[in-house]
Amino acid sequence: MGFFKKSKDGAGDQAKIGVAGMPVNPAIIGGPSTEALAPDDPLLQPIQGIGLAEYAAVAKVAQQRGVTTEDGMAAIAGELGHDPAVFTAASKEWIARMGQSMVVGQEFRRHLGY
Repeated sequence: MGFFKKSKDGAGDQAKIGVAGMPVNPAIIGGPSTEALAPDDPLLQPIQGIGLAEYAAVAKVAQQRGVTTEDGMAAIAGELGHDPAVFTAASKEWIARMGQSMVVGQEFRRHLGY
């Protein structure tokens, strides 16, 4: 499945989303973790109603239009039916979560279509 691997959680049958091909977890030197996450992990849950798929949808439109500013992203979010202020706060948290976990970043790229 490309960049992702599915592994079984030792505590149950819930598949986790992980990073394949990383011999060392960058978290040991302060980077984002490669640790597998369950689909219901808090790092993958919506922020004020803005899920990773919604965040990626706005980012994709911004990418297509060449928009690179926070204000531009908020305007696009408004066009797509999101409250711009809520979206701006959520986008900051999504960026922070990607900095914590490579899995979040890979899921974001998956929603972008990569």
